[in-house]
Amino acid sequence: MSWNSFKTDDHLGISAEITTYPSGGDRIHAYVVRPHGGVRAPGVVLVHHMPGWDEFYQEFAERLGRHGYLVICPDLYCRFGHGTPDDVAAKARSAGGVHDDSVVSDCAQAAQWLRDDTGCNGRIGIIGSCSGGRHALLTASRVHGFDAVVDLWGGGVIMPDDQLTPARPVAPIEYTADLDAPLLGLFGNDDQSPTPAQVDEHQAELEKHGKAFRFHRYDGAGHGFFYYHTPMYRQAQAMDGWEKVFAFFEEHLER
Repeated sequence: MSWNSFKTDDHLGISAEITTYPSGGDRIHAYVVRPHGGVRAPGVVLVHHMPGWDEFYQEFAERLGRHGYLVICPDLYCRFGHGTPDDVAAKARSAGGVHDDSVVSDCAQAAQWLRDDTGCNGRIGIIGSCSGGRHALLTASRVHGFDAVVDLWGGGVIMPDDQLTPARPVAPIEYTADLDAPLLGLFGNDDQSPTPAQVDEHQAELEKHGKAFRFHRYDGAGHGFFYYHTPMYRQAQAMDGWEKVFAFFEEHLER
């Protein structure tokens, strides 16, 4: 369902709550949004950004839910403890960040949680922004079974050796050959992470391996141009980007 395409007499509703699911021997907190309507919905794993599991991502999940998706947004910082989103994100940064292996495992288990839910139609997408875009791509490259992946300006897909860390030991671009889901990427041409040159390099690697992908680049937009709660927001570019996300998920998750 594209933006503002609902009928005014439709039965439209969602339920939303924080719950937990099993991953790696732990119970991980997650924000789950379930659309009403009595039909089995496509599933979406929503991967939060570096600032954390915050209110923006709750609203992001609710927007996807209103468009007919069963959404699970895991708290990837759950093992660092609890508090305000800003406090927990600071704890994660001070510890060197969440490990890529932990993210991949938690997102894979979130996808399995969706598949096991009787309200899911069995088709699963994954989407995230900033570090969440990188993590969405990384997960879909290392874990088979996703039907669509969306990278919103994910920095760190391309990483020189001096940027590799114990938490991020391999650049996601190194897994390009293993990606088996169609990819949508949205980028701002004023961004510095990723830069336009890095987007070019990523595109060339995808073409080299014959991957199915679409990249869209926006003039006048930098990092985080969907973030309506920050000065980075760019209304026209963001709304066009949302339309592209909805169209991509409709194509790959609702057929």
